[in-house]
Amino acid sequence: MEKMMDTKQLAAPWIIMHIPHSSRIIPVDVRPQFIVDDSVLNAELDILTDHYTDELFTIDNPSVANLKFPVSRFVVDPERFDNDSQEPMAKQGQGVIYTHRTNLKPLRDPISEAQRTALLDQYYRPHHQQLETYVNDALSVHGKALIIDGHSFPSNPLAVDLNQTGLRPDICLGTDSFHTSQALIEECSELFSNAGFSVEVNSPYTGTMVPLKYYGVDDRVNSILIEVNRRVYLKNEPVDLTRTANFDIIKKLIYQLIRENK
Repeated sequence: MEKMMDTKQLAAPWIIMHIPHSSRIIPVDVRPQFIVDDSVLNAELDILTDHYTDELFTIDNPSVANLKFPVSRFVVDPERFDNDSQEPMAKQGQGVIYTHRTNLKPLRDPISEAQRTALLDQYYRPHHQQLETYVNDALSVHGKALIIDGHSFPSNPLAVDLNQTGLRPDICLGTDSFHTSQALIEECSELFSNAGFSVEVNSPYTGTMVPLKYYGVDDRVNSILIEVNRRVYLKNEPVDLTRTANFDIIKKLIYQLIRENK
């Protein structure tokens, strides 16, 4: 008798929408670690949260898995290396666990190694394990995986930004020399530029998310970072976070990108 294939495998998505910075949630047990008052913390959240990217990049399609980080990047940042010696932003006080604000002033009391481990174990490692699982399942079933790393960025450089002089286009595409195909770069560039948006590659931000298990060793994993300038879809960030008509336009373009790759 022919062996039946698992229906879960048949339905395994091969596109992963990775949404790491959309949450404003600071768990009540983590809040005491921060030395700033609520007004300062909320102002920092206004500045550094990727507002509404969970809506922009969440796609309802059987080809797609949506992976949203459940808490704010101020708790733990899943886009950072967990070893500060490997993470450039750690020198700015914004490694995997932020110690400083966007203006480089202190944000958090020093935490113990036990507290650090607890935060990584509760939030960071499960998130990365889920991403790795999605990629593993996609490769097992489809022989390919595509990660869309969905972000937004402020219209002006922050004091904490490593790049203070780069262009601030409407759309920044972050790439990896091994995991981002030229065809994908061209497709994304044309998609947004044809809609009238300015596009730059690796300016002002570079790189894209790939699970370490596959990084640099498996080119079946294709990945690209899409950063949307907040001036494009917010009325007056970070003062007025009201969405403009461009929000729906950008969302439709992201849907179009998925339709063309499903």
